[in-house]
Amino acid sequence: MQFIDLRSDTVTQPTQAMRDAMCRAVVGDDVFEDDPTVKELEAYAAQRLGKEAALFVTSGMQGNTCALLAHTRRGDCVVIAPTAHIAAHEAGSYGQLAGVSLRFPQSVNGVMDPASVRACLTDDSDVQVAPAGLVVMENAHSTGSVLPLDNMRAVFEIAHAQGVPVHLDGARVFNAAAALGVADVRELTQYCDTIMCCLSKGLCAPVGSILAGPKDVIWRARRARRILGGGLRQVGFLAAAGMVALRDMTGRLSEDHENAKYLGELLDAVDGVHVFAERTQIDMVFFTTDWDAEKAARYPAWMHSRGIKVTGCMDGEYRMVCHHDITRAACQTAAEAVRAFAAEG
Repeated sequence: MQFIDLRSDTVTQPTQAMRDAMCRAVVGDDVFEDDPTVKELEAYAAQRLGKEAALFVTSGMQGNTCALLAHTRRGDCVVIAPTAHIAAHEAGSYGQLAGVSLRFPQSVNGVMDPASVRACLTDDSDVQVAPAGLVVMENAHSTGSVLPLDNMRAVFEIAHAQGVPVHLDGARVFNAAAALGVADVRELTQYCDTIMCCLSKGLCAPVGSILAGPKDVIWRARRARRILGGGLRQVGFLAAAGMVALRDMTGRLSEDHENAKYLGELLDAVDGVHVFAERTQIDMVFFTTDWDAEKAARYPAWMHSRGIKVTGCMDGEYRMVCHHDITRAACQTAAEAVRAFAAEG
């Protein structure tokens, strides 16, 4: 069966151009830093993101962890929104691996209040309080929202005024740029010291993410990647697909956003389904339902039996994600399936 897979934009299949590039890739041993295709990707990514240097990592989570290890000391705290991916969906790696704690400023859908961020920034002068070693923003945010540029600027300036660096979890930073109508992603990345962006989500690469920033920080991140087991050998095959992702796939993300808005409108018209339209800013649709627990538990398997893969209810919400492999027709089919399921007793 050919499934309509709405679980995430991580499920995208690599394009034919990526497959062709992988077959042609010239490779070497990246631990010795002599894989030419990886070097090409890292140089291009650094330029594209407006940073001095870049590092190819296996995943967004590995990239974020390398950033934490490169920026902070054990015992530091990281100022971050409580709903951010690092805080809520990375298995507590910030504590297990980086040895840092988290401090949460006031925030709504990832948009942190600048005054509250300022209040969270502490230094070494008080031995009773963990010093702030890093501020983290996430754009686009995992709630489906996008941080405005003026908010990013305010948080960045406040952090730097206190001598604290800023990391941007930009797993979907190109989605954020498209949603903000920003032609050059560097308009966003100027408000961070380091940035992680994923190549394997809406950009369709099979594996990999990029961590970019100052040369000295990226050198420390390279060591952190080694500690985490991320030193790979002939990884240029994957980097070749990453080059296609960055070069060719970022310009089409607005198509996924439009499909998500369309899907959201169709779902919101279903009795008992309530879409968060204000959070449908990128390729994600979040919604709640009037279904009881028993009906909610049946939902993923019921949809699967109709050829549609979805995730179940998490924290009281459901999510569907559009991507390169999801068409308008697929959105219509999925919405009609939800309508049929909602109508069942």
